[in-house]
Amino acid sequence: MNRKSFRRSAVLIFASVALAAPAHAQSGATRPRRVPPAQPAADTQQPATARQPAQQPTRRADDAPLLTPSPAAQGSAGDTARAYALFQQKQYAEAAREAKRVAEADPSNSEAWKIAGFAQFGLKQYAEAAADLQRALDLQRAAGAEDPNTADALGKSYALAEQHERALPLLVAATTRAGAKPDAETYYFRGLAEYRTKKLDDAVRSFEAAVKADPKNAVSLFYLGRIAYERGQPDAAISTLNRATTADPRFTEGWRLLTVAYLLRAGQAGAGPKADADYLSAVRTSDALLKLSADESAMTLNGQALIGAQQFARAAAVLERAAANPNVQGSTLYLLGVAHSRAKNFPRAIAALERAAAKSPEDVNVYRELGYALEVSKQYAKALAAYERGAQLAPNDTDLKESADRVRPFAK
Repeated sequence: MNRKSFRRSAVLIFASVALAAPAHAQSGATRPRRVPPAQPAADTQQPATARQPAQQPTRRADDAPLLTPSPAAQGSAGDTARAYALFQQKQYAEAAREAKRVAEADPSNSEAWKIAGFAQFGLKQYAEAAADLQRALDLQRAAGAEDPNTADALGKSYALAEQHERALPLLVAATTRAGAKPDAETYYFRGLAEYRTKKLDDAVRSFEAAVKADPKNAVSLFYLGRIAYERGQPDAAISTLNRATTADPRFTEGWRLLTVAYLLRAGQAGAGPKADADYLSAVRTSDALLKLSADESAMTLNGQALIGAQQFARAAAVLERAAANPNVQGSTLYLLGVAHSRAKNFPRAIAALERAAAKSPEDVNVYRELGYALEVSKQYAKALAAYERGAQLAPNDTDLKESADRVRPFAK
């Protein structure tokens, strides 16, 4: 059986599958043949390399020192001592309520707004934390007493709230302040803000600084790998993503992107030992992914890797699990059909591909593969219908036209 390589889709981050066909299955007096199909169109499964990894700060908000409430902040309505004590006890919800009570009674009390912001950060309420910390910082600046801890926490809160344009100047200040010794977390958040605002060279420098400060900073290693992948540098991506998954073996998105990078490099290598080794590596990494996340995306990636490694029966078994979901995507069913077809289980291939056609009626590759499976099964009328539907969708595809012409005399 001849196997051609997987190919990379033109769409960033998507894993594309290119699978060749055996050229020796008989169909009447002629030989059906297939070309390596491109990526399924409409609803191609998006491996969550397209997803964002969960943010992984290395410190909690309570590790950052707060200013001791100043004498000016004391008073019957403005006393923040209780709120601060609650915060130190990690009673964040109570601390936030108490600090808000003080702030409502005394809106100019920067300490109250600050404690409220830190408490909400501890509660992972980042947008609310950013709003209160911004109030605190504005009041501090107006008084000529800006607190670096407030500004730094505000930068991180904005980053976690996906307000990266607002986060970036604060995080730049945090990493360039005279006498400051930024930690890996602060460099990571700066890199994240730079990545999101498309300042990729700056982001690389920041993530590298984070890794220098903490060589096991998995999320910074992930983004370095992601940038390399997006720049079409699979070798660099694979090297860095292997470091990320070693640093954090439970980093789901690291395993996901590492699998896609191996598939990309295998496709670029074409047929041969290098491609074979990368497909086997993709099997290994997608196996690790499945142990952490048995979602459809993970099963589809594992199926792609197994098909590339010519482990068709295993691929079909994994993809059947995904196909059991009535909401399965057409692209997953397409891969299931491919796996069964390569294993010469044509009845099951036809069943999967017919479901794929119902889910993705505009995907020409489904009809190409379905036509082949039907032709091999000597269901010539149905094969002709599939080839002709594919040719309607891709009128310049000479292979589909030739396939339709080949089976037409037998379609009675």
